[in-house]
Amino acid sequence: MPVIEYVFSAHSGYAYLGSSELLRICKSADVVLIHKPVLLSPVVDAQRGQSFRKRTQQHVDYFFGREIERWAEYREVPIINYRPSRHDADYSLASGMIIALGETGPMTDRMAHNLLQAHWRDDADLSDQAALGRIATEMGLDAETHLERAASREVQETLRKNTEWAVSNNVFGSPTYFVDGDPFYGQDHLTLVERALHTPFKPGNWSNPSVA
Repeated sequence: MPVIEYVFSAHSGYAYLGSSELLRICKSADVVLIHKPVLLSPVVDAQRGQSFRKRTQQHVDYFFGREIERWAEYREVPIINYRPSRHDADYSLASGMIIALGETGPMTDRMAHNLLQAHWRDDADLSDQAALGRIATEMGLDAETHLERAASREVQETLRKNTEWAVSNNVFGSPTYFVDGDPFYGQDHLTLVERALHTPFKPGNWSNPSVA
């Protein structure tokens, strides 16, 4: 049975845009989807990526505006027309809500999608326990118990280890999908992900000069 390791942050707009399509691919190809929620800033920093505030306004407006609008229209995904109001809030608890359900399975799939959707469709604050509790309740979970589990040392340690794993595997953004160890960065590469599940790509043989 094929496996996809899904590396993403719980507040990622592009992870949201690709979420339904990813789940469709997994269902049609009978794929085991392994969720690896991460804290994005350490991952980006390790690859010397630019923070939001270091980009030009034109760059932000294109990659975090117009591109999102077009992909949302193309994938028929409901989305707000601005950066979520509390996008920079702490989303470690929201990440824990995914991890607490296990790394794979229908409930984990639903939680990941529902958190992303709440943030990007409803402008939900992913650091707000009341908002997170409502999502848990809507899924039939006991909100208080699940939030306690999500905040536990064990679950938050898994989040830390996922982040370290992403850094050590040279992930530089969310979402990234690994198929048999081969990374595909960005929801716009889901077509290639689907192809790789059926017909693996040839091993990489590209050589670049050093950037050091």
